[in-house]
Amino acid sequence: MEAIYRDRVDAGQHLGNALERYAGPHTLVLGVPRGGVVVAAEVARALGAPLDVVIARKLGAPHQPELAIGAVVSGEGGVLLDETAIRHFQIPAEFIRRETERQEAEIRRQMALYRGDRPAPDVQGKTVIVVDDGIATGYTLRAALIGLRRQNPQRLVVAVPVGPGRTCEEFRDLADEVLCLRMPEPFIAVGAWYADFGQTEDAEVIRLLASQSTKRVA
Repeated sequence: MEAIYRDRVDAGQHLGNALERYAGPHTLVLGVPRGGVVVAAEVARALGAPLDVVIARKLGAPHQPELAIGAVVSGEGGVLLDETAIRHFQIPAEFIRRETERQEAEIRRQMALYRGDRPAPDVQGKTVIVVDDGIATGYTLRAALIGLRRQNPQRLVVAVPVGPGRTCEEFRDLADEVLCLRMPEPFIAVGAWYADFGQTEDAEVIRLLASQSTKRVA
């Protein structure tokens, strides 16, 4: 098994080339922190588009924080609940309220860290390209797309360098276009297809967002 991409920058450059038809004043690129922002920055540069972030935080079940019972999405996306899981596990409303408040606070903290005092972009009527460094299960990305759809973009596009074919296909009900550049089988994991998949630090996300902050959607 050989790596497909040298690193996230290389992956973003490949994505940018594949998305060049979206270059223009009404396109907005949103990266999924942290690694997805590195990929998204290259896409934004290629398209001459502004760069920002979209954050979705999983709501974990009591005593099983890895089990998702919903998600909270940044911006106007709101709260998405898995009612089936909530009924099955008989999760109290008070727990959901506390968990939602905790994750909303974390989103506010991350947004303040990454964006500073810059206002959130308006996605209404725009072509919005949501970029991550890959798809594995895709739960939080799915929540982010549902939340963004509520904000009425003209076109919603998912773009990732690599992901399992079956999962990529599942996103076609949530986005107007899904671009998974490579869909290797067996998939194994996102990091398996990068020669360098080192952790992206908050400082790098902040730098990339600041460097693109002079661009604005018309």
